[in-house]
Amino acid sequence: MAQVEATTERVIAADAEAVFDALADYSGTRAKLLPEHFSEYEVREGGDGEGTLVHWKLQATSKRVRDCLLEVTEPTDGELVEKDRNSSMVTTWRVTPAGEGKSRVVVTTVWDGAGGIGGFFEKTFAPKGLGRIYDLVLDKLAIETQK
Repeated sequence: MAQVEATTERVIAADAEAVFDALADYSGTRAKLLPEHFSEYEVREGGDGEGTLVHWKLQATSKRVRDCLLEVTEPTDGELVEKDRNSSMVTTWRVTPAGEGKSRVVVTTVWDGAGGIGGFFEKTFAPKGLGRIYDLVLDKLAIETQK
């Protein structure tokens, strides 16, 4: 099994603290940021950053739906880590200042991929597909925080 990684980043014309707060607001803003690839969104514990437990289904392709139950931690300032209890998937959101009134958001997801030929295709195509999904999330994050 090889580790698969997908990374997407964007500079947003909003203060880093405001951007981070929007991402960490699972009981409010976060649901607004999710495109149609996400369904059955539900906050089960907490709702604001560290200590949140959130559920959703992620439909990466027409045939691939991942049932996610994510534990949220904040290991460092400006960083949210979502660890899936149902798989090896870990998504890390990092928000850092990027100049006057701007912030850089980097989202990285890693998981243990399949072996064999299926693993080859997963490692080749999954990061691009997940990158497109996170581009949509970052589009909505920019709109939400640049108000």
